[in-house]
Amino acid sequence: MAKKDIAILDIGSSAITTLVGERGVNNTFRIKGKGSADYAGFSDGSFIEPEQLKLAIGLSISNAETSSGIKINELFIGVPGEFSSVVTKEVCINFNKKKKINNTDIDQLFYVGNEYRKHPTYSVINQSAIYFTLDNTSRLIDPVGLHSTKLKGLVSYCLAENNFLDFIANTIEDIGIRKIYFVSSCLAEALYLFDPAVRDRYVLLVDCGYITTSVMLARGDGLLFLNSFSLGGGYITADLSQCMKLNFNTAESIKRKLDLSWNPKDNDLYEIKVNDYMSTVDANTANAVAEERISMIGDYIQRCIERCEFDFPEYIPVYLTGGGLNFTKGAKDVLSKKLGRKVELVAPTLPHTNRPDYSTEIGVLDLALHLAYDDNTLMVR
Repeated sequence: MAKKDIAILDIGSSAITTLVGERGVNNTFRIKGKGSADYAGFSDGSFIEPEQLKLAIGLSISNAETSSGIKINELFIGVPGEFSSVVTKEVCINFNKKKKINNTDIDQLFYVGNEYRKHPTYSVINQSAIYFTLDNTSRLIDPVGLHSTKLKGLVSYCLAENNFLDFIANTIEDIGIRKIYFVSSCLAEALYLFDPAVRDRYVLLVDCGYITTSVMLARGDGLLFLNSFSLGGGYITADLSQCMKLNFNTAESIKRKLDLSWNPKDNDLYEIKVNDYMSTVDANTANAVAEERISMIGDYIQRCIERCEFDFPEYIPVYLTGGGLNFTKGAKDVLSKKLGRKVELVAPTLPHTNRPDYSTEIGVLDLALHLAYDDNTLMVR
């Protein structure tokens, strides 16, 4: 790999994706290669078919190397929300006299607050500040260059399960890649999808994937809260298949054609073409099945929000990303009604990557480029 190239591995709930890219102009990036492989995914914090996962990772990396013409020898790996958690704490260090704050002082602040070194269950993979304060009480995003007798901050630590880290690290090393870094996928997409000015006013982001959903509250350069559960858009497909006696592929095609903003009349149908034959299902029934599942997902999201110990404005919207619900027309309106909050769809904005199911992989690539070339304070392991 050339020095400016970065490779990332995104572990989604239905596919493994590897990207190879470099930083472009105006803080953008250029994707040089991509490889993907489907697999069984994970549920309740465990991989459904671990051996299949190993094969999918190898295939994804091999396909990315082939499409880019670049041999990958260094890899940034995104840790999904189901294998992650977030701890926030107030941390303070005092100096003997007033001094000019530098990056070493910030590193020391993070170090003092990190209680997870050699922890048996979790490791810190990212650390960042929600805000800093100095001698006065004003909150700052960047205290470097200012003078104070103390440095205090609300620090966010993204944790990952050691079992996950060890399993993935061993798998990657078996492939022959020795230099790996882990980053939080949820932190990565929150930082990428929203400008700092928006994050400073709090961001409530929901990433609903195929079989998993993560709910996070972000502010400043970190996550205040993260909670995940095993429900996603794939459950709508499964419900349609079971309730309407459809094979799974047909049910998936029907799901993608649903319009939940439509109020169908009796005998209205959805039509799809399957193997050169037209297949139809009752529109009222299909909509009702999908709305019931989305309502259940909304219940779980609401429970996550209620677990958050931080107060944030009631008026901020729920931002929805991921491929689980964003491709079902009218799903956000059903979710908005259930949550009693405005729901807005969010996705990457660059050409060829402007789809919500790309949010995590593009976010991880952007964070990896930032860590590799701009700053390393977010990265620990």
